[in-house]
Amino acid sequence: MKSSLADQPKLDTRSLEERLAHFEEQHLQLTRQIAELRNEDAMKTQFLANISHDLRTPLTAIITHAEILRDGILGELNPRQRESVIGMINGGRQLLDMVADILTYARSAANQLTTSHTEFAIDALIEQVTTLNGPLAAKRSLRLTVDVEANLPPVRADRDKIAHVISNLLGNAIDFTASGGRVWVRASRSLSESQPTILIEVGDTGIGIAPEHHELVFREFAQVDASPSRAHHGTGLGLAIARKFVELHDGRIWVESTLGQGSRFYFTLPCRSENRE
Repeated sequence: MKSSLADQPKLDTRSLEERLAHFEEQHLQLTRQIAELRNEDAMKTQFLANISHDLRTPLTAIITHAEILRDGILGELNPRQRESVIGMINGGRQLLDMVADILTYARSAANQLTTSHTEFAIDALIEQVTTLNGPLAAKRSLRLTVDVEANLPPVRADRDKIAHVISNLLGNAIDFTASGGRVWVRASRSLSESQPTILIEVGDTGIGIAPEHHELVFREFAQVDASPSRAHHGTGLGLAIARKFVELHDGRIWVESTLGQGSRFYFTLPCRSENRE
């Protein structure tokens, strides 16, 4: 027996309208909260940029005055005094590098990073970076080698930013490799890319990275060992900044490593086609 329309339950339109109004109010509240959070995040990013910039001036002044003392311009120091001043300079430079990382990160988060492209030879840049890092490798009794393929085409990129990437990777390789180990920098044409590309490798025989941490090391503020007693300190921004710089050049960066068996960091850079007129 069919039921009539009068027997069917009536739709409570008032209740439905109240629920819709409630959901709309919730949506508006969430939208306002998201806007407030984004505004707070922008303010924090700007604060980081401002404070990092302001810290660089007094830090640079401290290092400069310490170098004046080290060089004996204001009078000769005895060996113990000179050693102490050199310690101050090294600590100041390390702190200045950390401030620079924070400033770069803040500019990146605020989309304020710019690039200035020029054409240059990648082998000359690698030689410059390895020469600067050579004394540190020697001090740690590490063998530093360079292997650059002959006749590589020029790179068109931001030279300072690419130097920063190579220097960061090489500095990490030296820092995480025990005395007597080996670190290296290699550059060659990449055969796996669809366009003319140079592949740069920075490797070491150091402590290595577990596979589950390969992506973690490229994240902002990430520390594989975050304990207060860790042997290697820093902001946790170096590799995140390196990835950002590489991506600004339409390249990519990755790591191949096994715990206890060293690490090999790779990144690619588009280069000028040899057929380009």
